[in-house]
Amino acid sequence: MLTGDNNKVATQVAEYLGISEIHTELLPIDKVQKVEELLSNSQKYGRIAFVGDGINDAPVLTRADIGIAMGGLGSDAAIEAADVVIMDDNISKIDTAIKITRKTLRIVRENIIFAILVKLIVLILSAFGIATMWGAVFADVGVSFIAILNSMRALNA
Repeated sequence: MLTGDNNKVATQVAEYLGISEIHTELLPIDKVQKVEELLSNSQKYGRIAFVGDGINDAPVLTRADIGIAMGGLGSDAAIEAADVVIMDDNISKIDTAIKITRKTLRIVRENIIFAILVKLIVLILSAFGIATMWGAVFADVGVSFIAILNSMRALNA
């Protein structure tokens, strides 16, 4: 956890969130340097997400792999710099956003694979003279309609 807050407050928040490593009383440039260090070890850490709400967090939000701004009380600079904006100051919403993202990506992949498979099947069948024009219409319009219906599952996330 990288924060400009004092050590006492940061320690309490880190304990509540289950974070073991904290760096406190950092200036914006210090936060950027720490994120750069983490990014240089990306094989060890994977993707770096940074959550911030103030104008001093904007440079780090831009530099991190995933910048998340807490938009309820967040500054406009942080909101503009972030990749994701949580319109609430509840940090548990980040977990909800990750779940929605994963479900959405799964649905997108399903739609792409389904559309390509149906179009390939109709293409092969039409090359042998088996598929009719109605098969081609289904491969285009019908698949789009089914993909839209499948995408509506994301609304229940």
